[in-house]
Amino acid sequence: MGETSFVICEMNSPHDNLIALIPVYNAAGHVGKVVRRTLARVGRVLVVDDGSTDGSGDEACKAGAEVIRHAVNRGKGAALKTGLAQCGKLDCDWIILLDADGQHDPDDIPRLLAGRDSGAKFVVGNRMTQTGNMPFTHRVGNRLSSWILSRLCRQPLADSQCGFRLLHRSLLDVLKLTADRYEVDSEMLILTARAGHCIASVPVATIYADEHSHIRPMKDMVRMIRLLLHYCHGH
Repeated sequence: MGETSFVICEMNSPHDNLIALIPVYNAAGHVGKVVRRTLARVGRVLVVDDGSTDGSGDEACKAGAEVIRHAVNRGKGAALKTGLAQCGKLDCDWIILLDADGQHDPDDIPRLLAGRDSGAKFVVGNRMTQTGNMPFTHRVGNRLSSWILSRLCRQPLADSQCGFRLLHRSLLDVLKLTADRYEVDSEMLILTARAGHCIASVPVATIYADEHSHIRPMKDMVRMIRLLLHYCHGH
């Protein structure tokens, strides 16, 4: 496991009760703008630079984020585990999760916050209400995984693979994550549902532009299947 270092580039008010957590891997062309736009909506942004080699962490730092650096790439799940552990040490009540590549619109953060009105402690963005810009393979794969996870979680999940999320800090005790890669998004839903919590969905924008996906379809599919089998067998 690679070394982790914590660098505070710009400290916002420690009393803000909302913090944004952004994992990044080689998204230097987007992460600065994402951080700046997110800071317009929340008081504090924490970025986990997961072994980037293109200066992503520096760009996030310049934009006003607090940056934790992994010495080597360890995966989205590992980055979220590092970030959530740090959030648990900070004075925040709610944590926004979003991607660094511009696929999530920070202006949709109020929509996620409104999802709390139902009493939910976990709110997930739903891109499936407007799928015209979504690649066909993503659309089909997402609908299939959402169907499977809805049954495993015993509640409807419209967009199980959307990483644009809001969670209450009390869920940090529930989210004992084991996944290190992209299957972490599914594991978070399973663990939350198994702890007896409802998961709310709110519509968010579907954005696909020039971002480069780090998903490896075959490897990530195998990891997902292993995860589902693990939890299907009662673990």
